[in-house]
Amino acid sequence: MKLLYSPTSPYSAKARMAAKYLGLDVESVTTSTEEAPEMLTGNNPLGKIPVLIREDAPSVYDSRAIMQYFNRMTKNGLYPRNPEKRTDAEVFEALCDGITDCLLAIVYERRMRPTELVHQPWIDRQWTKVTRGLDHIEANLPKTNKNLHGGHFALAALIGYLGLRFPGQWEKGRPKLRNWTKKFEKFFPAHADMVPQAPK
Repeated sequence: MKLLYSPTSPYSAKARMAAKYLGLDVESVTTSTEEAPEMLTGNNPLGKIPVLIREDAPSVYDSRAIMQYFNRMTKNGLYPRNPEKRTDAEVFEALCDGITDCLLAIVYERRMRPTELVHQPWIDRQWTKVTRGLDHIEANLPKTNKNLHGGHFALAALIGYLGLRFPGQWEKGRPKLRNWTKKFEKFFPAHADMVPQAPK
């Protein structure tokens, strides 16, 4: 299998980390969404990443769909078997992804519009969602041990993206979140090599 990804993409990072954790044979292929190569658009008409290309089967796209596919491949290797615990993990993943959505909306607003057209009230609204979400996570961090789930990888990707695009803007008053990565790395040492990072 091949996973089309971008080094800066938090959703790509989440899927790549999960594949690594599960020991799946997945080749990561750096892909530019701006250039929209045929390998990308031919496997995801939206032209978004990540995309999982399978042999003799349709591609899988959207990070959460990929995560669920990985879970089925490994017979519940990525989410708890207990229904309530699984729901908790999936909701937590959705929260982390939702915060990441808001961060991306801010980045795109600043990057894609001319400076004079940047709509600060929109940015402020997104940042309010980010801070509210991060405060909720700070107060409700899931247990982190050797049995990692999709929510853990979503959180690792989120914190990685915050570090990449918003350093020094989110850490104050959130010591648990600030230090969580160190604990996570004890159970997933490959983390540092797979978090969102600027292209080299």
